[in-house]
Amino acid sequence: MIKTERNFQIECIALLINIFLIFYLQLSKFDTALVLIVCFGVLSTEILNTAIERICDIIQPEFDKRIGFIKDISAGAVILMAIVSLIVGILVYPKYLFS
Repeated sequence: MIKTERNFQIECIALLINIFLIFYLQLSKFDTALVLIVCFGVLSTEILNTAIERICDIIQPEFDKRIGFIKDISAGAVILMAIVSLIVGILVYPKYLFS
């Protein structure tokens, strides 16, 4: 995944930035757990999305709108998890940055 998937690479960089912020801002254990859960949630859904897309490509290499719909659904799961992670960041980080 790290070698071939651009989105996964970007999400790994985001994880590293969050790990830095966890230590730099000295987040509480609860906030640390929350941030790490959503970070790894995004990575996990990206892995599942890629797996689904690869399986679909093997099953139906030609364009098929049904396969496209399946791929869109799995990509939607990644987007939802990314939105949740942004919301968590918006809720967690300001109290450390502006205190």
